[in-house]
Amino acid sequence: MTVEKPYLTGHYTPVADEITATELTVEGDLPPELTGRLLRNGHNPKPGVTPTHWFKGSGMVHGIRLREGRAEWYRNRWVHTPALDGAPYMTEHGPDLAASTAGTHVIEHAGRLLALCEANLPFELTRDLDTVGAYDFDGKLRTAMTAHPKEDPVTGELHFFGSSPFPPYLMYYVADAKGRIVDSIEVPGATASLKHDFAITRHHVVFIEGNVTFDPADHSGIPYGWSDTQPARIGVMPRGKDGARSVRWFSIEPGNVLHVANAYEDGQGRIVLEGPTVDDEGFRLSWNWWIGAPERGTEPVTRSYTRRWVVDTVAGSVDEQIIDDLPVEFPTLNEEYLGVENRYQYAVAFPDEKGFGGYGLVKYDRTTGARRIHQIGDARMPSEAVFVPAAGATREDDGYLLTVVSDLKQDASQLLVLDASGLDRIATVHLPHRVSSGLHGSWIPDTALDGADD
Repeated sequence: MTVEKPYLTGHYTPVADEITATELTVEGDLPPELTGRLLRNGHNPKPGVTPTHWFKGSGMVHGIRLREGRAEWYRNRWVHTPALDGAPYMTEHGPDLAASTAGTHVIEHAGRLLALCEANLPFELTRDLDTVGAYDFDGKLRTAMTAHPKEDPVTGELHFFGSSPFPPYLMYYVADAKGRIVDSIEVPGATASLKHDFAITRHHVVFIEGNVTFDPADHSGIPYGWSDTQPARIGVMPRGKDGARSVRWFSIEPGNVLHVANAYEDGQGRIVLEGPTVDDEGFRLSWNWWIGAPERGTEPVTRSYTRRWVVDTVAGSVDEQIIDDLPVEFPTLNEEYLGVENRYQYAVAFPDEKGFGGYGLVKYDRTTGARRIHQIGDARMPSEAVFVPAAGATREDDGYLLTVVSDLKQDASQLLVLDASGLDRIATVHLPHRVSSGLHGSWIPDTALDGADD
């Protein structure tokens, strides 16, 4: 009997075609400052294709165009890379960095829309989500690019890295606000450990190496696995052209981190870093879900709990603790606070490792320790919550959370607009078909695309 892969069923059932729909139905009142595009990416293999790993599915970007209180259109498009038509990543000449799924994230920088996958080059899209092609920053990017770059809210610079299972293991890049790479350095001391995300503070770059590392014996198509001999570490590197000379690596407890919530320097000069973390059992159950193997968790993330590390670079020590027992992933924040101390964070809540509990959007108050959950409802699953500041915002949580909900009972999806302060629903945009649960996305205001008309 053929067992269906979990990443091809339920909320993750792929969308079978590309469509465009206009003048979408809106319940409630869309705030007029929400004038732009919500773009969301995820793995969505073509009909008849069964990838060996969840992350091997071809990327599909979904876009929702809002303008001054109206929902003008929805459209979804596969990212048309060589891999979409079956081109292999590995060739007789080595990796083909253009043979990308391009299915992890989608961002805007310097007016370009880029679909990202950490093993490859980014792919540029038009504002209508058509594929332009692989983008290598005018030939200055010769490695893969992380799917989780960080745009400094003060300078507008884009910080990112390229990770490889072979030397050089870690390259670090900075592109200026106009999109030109101005810094490119190898980070010494790095290993083949999987590095999916990282953080920046006002003065440092923070890398994370967990126990998941390159494993050539793995045949899922993503050759990584848990290793007790791979040390878990945090790398702290001063920002600037000479920072790599002073990078330091600090040992931490075993685990694996996919996504960072934020990092900053506290009043004592220590570096505070937070993000969901799994232990070896949580990784095993999650990985088995990602490849559709037996003895898997009921969710793609299992035993994923928020952890805080406090790195004292003077004492050479790290204090760490799990700060919440709710299984969560996809942490987000008001990105004006990226790299500085933030009070509020948001995340998607998942059922626990036995399947108990529901999906929801969580708001953490890091000052009081309180958490609030917006319950999504039965057979409904939210996407990562994207924060958009309100017009004239004066407080950190003055703004909106945008999330796309997969609704299995109605076989439909909606865009929910929530008040980021109280998590109350402000508006619902009804989409023309159900959008499969995906990974990451961005709000792209019109001003970021030069304000040009559609």
